[in-house]
Amino acid sequence: MLKFNYTLVLLLIISLQSCSGGSDGGIEPPPQSEDVIPTNLNLSITIVGANANNPNGDGSGMIQCIATATNAVKYGFKFGNNPEQESLNGSFNHTYTEEGTNSYIVTVFAYSSTGNSISVFKNITVYVASSGPQLIWSDEFDVDGAPNTSKWNYDLGDGSGAGQPGAGWGNNEKQFYTDRSDNVKVENGLLKITLKKESYQGYQYTSTRMKTQDKFEFTYGKIEIKAKLPSGGGTWPAFWTLGANIDEGVGWPACGEIDIMEHVGNNEGTIQSAMHTPSSYGNTQNKGSQVVSNVTSAFHIYALEWTQNKMIFSVDGNVHYTYQPNIQDSNTWPFNANQFILINIAMGGNLGGVIDSNFTETTMEIDYVRVYQ
Repeated sequence: MLKFNYTLVLLLIISLQSCSGGSDGGIEPPPQSEDVIPTNLNLSITIVGANANNPNGDGSGMIQCIATATNAVKYGFKFGNNPEQESLNGSFNHTYTEEGTNSYIVTVFAYSSTGNSISVFKNITVYVASSGPQLIWSDEFDVDGAPNTSKWNYDLGDGSGAGQPGAGWGNNEKQFYTDRSDNVKVENGLLKITLKKESYQGYQYTSTRMKTQDKFEFTYGKIEIKAKLPSGGGTWPAFWTLGANIDEGVGWPACGEIDIMEHVGNNEGTIQSAMHTPSSYGNTQNKGSQVVSNVTSAFHIYALEWTQNKMIFSVDGNVHYTYQPNIQDSNTWPFNANQFILINIAMGGNLGGVIDSNFTETTMEIDYVRVYQ
């Protein structure tokens, strides 16, 4: 008969119970790894073409971004409210397209291997050049003294070459044109052309007629002048162009003349534009006008848009005349070649009319002249 070792049996039972499964038993899970948090996030932004003269860039709108961070495995770049864009190496280029000078926010996110992230942002100001016509020539009249001789020269006298009274450039005008500072100068950011009553070279009035002939000539584009006009009965200011081939045997009107702005002091406020071609010149039928208030006391922008088949004339953006002949040939359209710019104040003559007996002096002030293509 076997004898039981009760102590051994009891120990065995306890051992089996401790190894059996249950709600409080089982194998413990391995410990989880700790979260990795990126640190030391830096963002540098280069605006392409930025320098001392162009602090907001060269007009391309492009920026170059570089981000660095400790424990980062990738980066996300966000430009304003646009969707985030990923970069594995922290480098990203972006191009803005809104024209002009504008401010933007650039945000970068640094992500770790465990998906944790931190972010920083920067404010930048970027210049984007206009995709439209570009400024190709201008005079802003920002240097006091005589007008820039690299841009302007003058018609002097009365047009006859001999200073004979009554020649009047073919329009019976009463002034004698000079390049004296009494008649033309740049002062306080303005070109000032002064028409004066004075005895000079057999004439009773002096003025200035300046031009860009042989210095700047162009075909097609937009040209504008910002000016405050002179006042007084008999005054006749003009902003206009002539064909550059006028002195090459072509002559007038075959060279073509474009009167962008003409104003008559005896009809103050009426701005007229006109075309002179072999088909219609002198008292041409090709003209248009509009009435503009305060032209002698405030600045307005007088403009021409010249394309391959039409001319559009405006004041402050308000169009008053379009020249677009149905048949375009040398008689109606000698405007497929260079023209040069003229600015002057005439006195009296065929368009200026009767001169006010009390007239003494008046000045046309010009803020700028600009040409775009």
